[in-house]
Amino acid sequence: MARTIREITAGVRDGSGTATANLEAALANVTAREDEINAFNLVLDEQARADAAAIDASAKAGDELGPLAGVTVALKDNLCTRGIPTTCSSKILDGWRPPYDATVVSVLRDAGAIVVGKTNMDEFAMGSSTETSAFGPTRNPFDTTRVPGGSSGGSAAAVAAGFADFSIGSDTGGSIRQPAALCGVVGVKPTYGYVSRYGLIAFASSLDQIGPFTTSVEDAAVVLDLIGGHDPLDSTSIPVERPSLVEAIRRDVAGLRVGRITDLPQGADPDVVERLEASFDALREAGATIVDVQVPAFTYGLTAYYLIAPAEASSNLARFDGVRYGLRVDAADTNAMYSATRSAGFGDEVKRRIMLGTYALSAGYYDAYYGKALKVRRLISDDLAKAYEQADVLLTPASPSVAFPLGSKNDPDNLLSMYLCDVYTIPANMAGHPGMSVPFGNGADGLPVGIQILAGTLNEVDMFRAAAALERAAGSEGVAK
Repeated sequence: MARTIREITAGVRDGSGTATANLEAALANVTAREDEINAFNLVLDEQARADAAAIDASAKAGDELGPLAGVTVALKDNLCTRGIPTTCSSKILDGWRPPYDATVVSVLRDAGAIVVGKTNMDEFAMGSSTETSAFGPTRNPFDTTRVPGGSSGGSAAAVAAGFADFSIGSDTGGSIRQPAALCGVVGVKPTYGYVSRYGLIAFASSLDQIGPFTTSVEDAAVVLDLIGGHDPLDSTSIPVERPSLVEAIRRDVAGLRVGRITDLPQGADPDVVERLEASFDALREAGATIVDVQVPAFTYGLTAYYLIAPAEASSNLARFDGVRYGLRVDAADTNAMYSATRSAGFGDEVKRRIMLGTYALSAGYYDAYYGKALKVRRLISDDLAKAYEQADVLLTPASPSVAFPLGSKNDPDNLLSMYLCDVYTIPANMAGHPGMSVPFGNGADGLPVGIQILAGTLNEVDMFRAAAALERAAGSEGVAK
């Protein structure tokens, strides 16, 4: 059983443990399994050892330590790290070293967290399996013939394999919650604006959000309490007080209204549905009330997403042209250089989405596609708002299935099978609401199943209350967590 953040930091403070010992245990796991899992694009072992030694020296001297002193973290490779390569798992950013840290990275470093490395991901966060990476696929630690989910698959796999105590990912349409489910860890996408996006390389700016992967709900609460907060460097950061999530998980769920979406899109595998039903039973037994709700527009989330997200990506990725960042392919003139660089630097999935987004934004098609998708987005938000008048949280699968075999859903002639992996997670991004995946037993082939808990804007408190109750129920069942 992995030690909690609280246990690790207590040991560093009272001398019963050290940051160096905790780091070396993580690096030993990396040495043992990284070659088969490929969770990292870059392991920062030398710098990590120096950081751990500095923390131990401070502890020995009796200096005040940060709240994450000696705790190891892995960072998704779309978070800017000053002087350290940041690639988004794309050839087009080859050799680029950001001149600044993302706000989240700065906060974690200041808190005493030790960065183990930068994790693999689907290229520019476009994918659900971490198979579109220019550095090769990441494999699921539970079964290396299967995917870890995506796009934050490296971050999820790193925590599941014990390569880091926690990790940071980004979620545009499910990229934290879906891999968390497939890798059997806790993954949280907070309310849009809850965590600063400054220094996150954008995919779709109105949908992207940063959040943690952890081995427990308590650790997720600790990390989110730390990284959440207003940041003047991010114009979308919400300037409101945030209640303590660590305090929230100590409350029971008596009286909590848990919504069952009766018109939820079909398609989840029977083993996943069975675990979902068991989660409703567990919360009912813990004192919650189960209520039926309808969210008619939920089923349109996938369709609207694949117009809005590519449109924003088309705009955001225009900056990668061979002039200012990374790769440049020489050509006869500037326009030819742009074309050659982007052709060589971007992978197939990124090219597909750029072309789709450019088409949706083009003259004569904007209103028919992008404009209509924005109206559907509004419908999704309205329908969810009505549901939250009747329920405090909603439960759905985080993924329609357990981890699937590598290569089984990336046929370019049948991309819908891959896109459908996010059918249950996308609506929360469209509405800007929080959502998280909590491990709740096993499904087919003994692989983890994640239950998604959704809540209304800034209602992370009730979401974490339900998550803690599910985690306790999973433990009492004796199922894998």
